[in-house]
Amino acid sequence: MSAPQLIGDWHALLLLFVAGVIPNQIWRMLGLWFGGGIDEGSELLVWVRAVATAILAGVIAQIVVEPSGALASVPDALRYGAVGAGLVVFLLTRRSIFAGVVAGEVFMLAGKWWLG
Repeated sequence: MSAPQLIGDWHALLLLFVAGVIPNQIWRMLGLWFGGGIDEGSELLVWVRAVATAILAGVIAQIVVEPSGALASVPDALRYGAVGAGLVVFLLTRRSIFAGVVAGEVFMLAGKWWLG
């Protein structure tokens, strides 16, 4: 397989980069610049962390309760089991959201692979 066949339409990739990556990176850099002097224990940062956690919980709840696309073919028990596995890992790793989300994803992928 040649590179053009693998990559596809490079115009679409360029548009994706310009429309998606560049604006996102601008906000990340501004956040880094403005947030560099904020104390991690400040009320503002605690509030921001709480809002981010609530948004993540809402997205996970929506995905588990009302899945769409390919996830709709995953049995309910496997989806709820993945949430439980993620919660257990979250609690065991001193409340690491990243570890909990990764554990839930690995559990779901392994379960789907095992079920066929």
